[in-house]
Amino acid sequence: MRNMQKVFAASAALLLSFSGCAEMDNVRDPLDRPNILLILADDLGFTDLGVFGSEIRTPNLDRLAASGKLLTNFLVAPACSPTRAMLLTGRDPHRVGLGTMAGEQDERQAAAPGYEGVLTTSDTIARRLKDAGYFTCMAGKWHLGTTPAHAPQARGFERSFALIPGGASHFSDAVRLVDAPGRAPYLEDGEPVTLAADFYSTDAYTDKLLGYIAEARRVDKPFFAYAAYTAPHWPLQAPDEWIADCRGRYDDGYDELRAQRMAGAVAAGVVSADQAAPSRYRFAPAWSSLDRDEQRREARTMEIYAAMVENLDHNVGRLLTSLRAAGELERTVIVFCSDNGPEGNPIGNLAGIGEWVARRFDNGLENLGRRGSYCWLSPGWAQATVAPFRLFKSFPTQGGVRVPAIVSLPGTIAPGRSDAPVTARDFWPMALQLATGVASPRGQMMMSPENDPQHVIGWELFGRRAIQKGRFKIVWVWPPYGPGRWQLYDLVADPAESRDLAADYPAKLREMLEHWGDYAAENSVVLPLQDTGYARER
Repeated sequence: MRNMQKVFAASAALLLSFSGCAEMDNVRDPLDRPNILLILADDLGFTDLGVFGSEIRTPNLDRLAASGKLLTNFLVAPACSPTRAMLLTGRDPHRVGLGTMAGEQDERQAAAPGYEGVLTTSDTIARRLKDAGYFTCMAGKWHLGTTPAHAPQARGFERSFALIPGGASHFSDAVRLVDAPGRAPYLEDGEPVTLAADFYSTDAYTDKLLGYIAEARRVDKPFFAYAAYTAPHWPLQAPDEWIADCRGRYDDGYDELRAQRMAGAVAAGVVSADQAAPSRYRFAPAWSSLDRDEQRREARTMEIYAAMVENLDHNVGRLLTSLRAAGELERTVIVFCSDNGPEGNPIGNLAGIGEWVARRFDNGLENLGRRGSYCWLSPGWAQATVAPFRLFKSFPTQGGVRVPAIVSLPGTIAPGRSDAPVTARDFWPMALQLATGVASPRGQMMMSPENDPQHVIGWELFGRRAIQKGRFKIVWVWPPYGPGRWQLYDLVADPAESRDLAADYPAKLREMLEHWGDYAAENSVVLPLQDTGYARER
């Protein structure tokens, strides 16, 4: 162990001499390799944290942001499993099997490499860190393959408590997102488990992860822990006491909340004061047009959503408290982010879900949010949670791919705020750099972000696609959510992507289209014949 520490001390000196770290103060002991904690929320909106201007109470994440770097331009994939692939491999999703979600391949993509719908590589950051002497563990949602060959233990995790599919009821019944047969949704180290009667996903994941981290201490290893929470993914559910604390908070409706979130984001400094609040989506009815019963039900779903986020923050606090008590908080790099924007899609229209929910669940007003209920956010609430951005989960627009993020490591990452574009792919090289001391420009991006006007970022999912370079972005979205052609936006002047500049700047459009061609070729993009995304039915 001491020889390993000497090697790390030398490599850490190289890391600390890297030009981007010149501002570091009170640097930790280089003999202590940092623990690495990745905390992932599921379907969290850009303005859902207090530090981003939200009314939702998130004191633990707010304090983490104050002590670390708040990343206000953190970019992910439009949906969950592609983002998870980016985080764990540092690669574009198309290169590791997640060019699309499992079951969403069209006839052109079905046999195409990169569109398998599972993580096709075992070269993950968990594998690399395990080989470097780390104890690797995870608790929460996996959604990267259902067979043993694609499970967490085959991808570098020594210990895992994993929800294998894309989601389930958050209580002990663990009903899957659709009425589908299959293996037990939860596996621990590859074996089916029986859930406790008082099981609630966010609490249980934290319990498991705290136990795994204690194992790492017993074997005297630094740890890589992946907290893959499923909050606030649908079905919206939370313990009664958490929902009770949010009662009445959203009685004024989503149109009012959208305006409040815009004002809060401006006050927090994450949105420009001259940015106008976007108008309500045409497919979201005005709050005033709903009758009283509809308003009560709508308000209740947002109360449950907020309760899930507040419970999530509480559990993040449990992790931080445990690390502090063990004297490890100061030597643990913590990354928090969401896997994509909020859910605003027409869930009830998909795969017979509406009929199944009506037949199977009790969605009476008083039962909403409890075991045996099954509900989700409507687009009006989703829009409020991403103000001022456009659309939501499953789209490559800002509302789908720009999410709240925090990175913290006292003494190494200078506190502050950055609006420089950072992507989920940058977690891999940063973690590897901190673990091994081998510096890289991409590894430095999350620690000391800098704007690079030449950096090109690309997306494609369900045939919806985008390219971003500097302040400009082009987007192609199928009708009815887009015109079915390329649109050009200036994200600095118009972060809401409300003014299409394609006709005004044809030369810039051509330049961006060349970047799209390069991205598509480099990542073997295969476009579907039609929209394959699950938001296509409205």
